[in-house]
Amino acid sequence: MSSEIFLKPKYDFKVPIDASAISPNEFSGKTLEGIKNIKIWEGNKEKTLGDLFIIEGNTSSEVKNMKIILEGDFSKVRRIGSNMSDGEIIIKGSVGFHLGEKMSGGRIIVEGNADSWLGSKMKGGLIEVYGNAGDFIGAPYRGETKGMKGGTIIIHGNAGNEIGCWMRGGLIKVKGDCGLFPGIHMKNGTIVIYGNTEGRCGALMKGGKVIILGKVPTVLSSFTFEEIRSSVKANGEKIDGPFYVFTGDLNEEGSGKIFISTLNNTHLKFYEKYIE
Repeated sequence: MSSEIFLKPKYDFKVPIDASAISPNEFSGKTLEGIKNIKIWEGNKEKTLGDLFIIEGNTSSEVKNMKIILEGDFSKVRRIGSNMSDGEIIIKGSVGFHLGEKMSGGRIIVEGNADSWLGSKMKGGLIEVYGNAGDFIGAPYRGETKGMKGGTIIIHGNAGNEIGCWMRGGLIKVKGDCGLFPGIHMKNGTIVIYGNTEGRCGALMKGGKVIILGKVPTVLSSFTFEEIRSSVKANGEKIDGPFYVFTGDLNEEGSGKIFISTLNNTHLKFYEKYIE
């Protein structure tokens, strides 16, 4: 039987909140009072969840049956859903950095915007954002080289720079536009961008697939033009083209693929003279 826990901020937060404890894994098996007593950091001050949030609802002993519903502005609240393996989190508002960090299963829905490092080092499950998202979606911390390994991230709005940085698997879909360097250092997995990108796609990528249905300013010179293809598959889903297909990044001896809509990028038509 599904159990729902509701959280609402008691006041407007002025400093970051480390909320990795807001997770079905942490809540399951605890009483409502036990959840209110979970330790949490507001800036450099240790508090309890009950100090910061109004908490109501029913708990469950099983992670898969836990549903956490957050209502209000959580844009200062970070690392919600960290390491979650099952269950569901619904955020009726916007949320801060590192949502779903290292999650391996379950589902997170955001009805507002999500800040940077969404799904950082994610291994499985689903994150769906109905607003916009920041930079470094699926990416690891600065200096680390192992990004998102599995799962699916869907952004219905726009996304920032370096989405899929160091990505090793899984699927990222951006229904709007995105910034610079999508797929930088990418090794595997798939990125689908339905809108435009600011360019430098796939820089230093070794493998994987970036599919762009909108406009691209140009293609990096370290990619070779291969062919025009009528369609491409993204995790089994057929996406109709036609697409210019490029391979690279040759600076990394990479074999990654970039698929770019021919219809929305007529300035790349000169590549067609290289078709044998």
